[in-house]
Amino acid sequence: MRMVKLHLYECNQCAMGMMALLRRYHRTMKKAVTRTASKAADPEEASTRVLRQFRQILNTVKTHFRQVEKKVGLGGAQVWALSVIGSRPGIGVNDLAQAMNIHQSTASNLVKTLVERELITMDRHEGDRRAVKLRLLPTGAKVLKRSPGPFAGVLPEALASLDQKTLKRLETDLAKLIVELKADERAAQIPLAEL
Repeated sequence: MRMVKLHLYECNQCAMGMMALLRRYHRTMKKAVTRTASKAADPEEASTRVLRQFRQILNTVKTHFRQVEKKVGLGGAQVWALSVIGSRPGIGVNDLAQAMNIHQSTASNLVKTLVERELITMDRHEGDRRAVKLRLLPTGAKVLKRSPGPFAGVLPEALASLDQKTLKRLETDLAKLIVELKADERAAQIPLAEL
């Protein structure tokens, strides 16, 4: 949009200029509304615009995870798991899976990698040898300190910033899209960083 600078030479010229400017603005807006209305009436055009929006979202998510991996040498899901373990010392694998909203086997694989890289410890629970307590090691804390945030990723943070009405509308509309795609429900528990 162009900025218009008005120079105030005389009141009459200023008033006449303002009127001309308002007429041009009105004509421009009328054309814009007409173009927008015709685009909204064309369902193919709307689907193309929505597709571009999905591309923008997915590319933003991918860019964030690439930056994380480049900076600290870990995937986004691993950094997120590190941050959860760091904020909840002694957390178990099942609770980690719940906190990240991922499948338990995915959480187990993340934990295995973090233990192998010596970023966390996995101590057996005294009462139940099957249960484990996860703790962040100093090397893991250093990774978190170097890692660009948000640790959970840019999409969860953006969604959390939306009001409930918008989220409900998105949830309803995306549910329709998921049905059209015949999407696998299990895919909902795979972190975006793992895709």
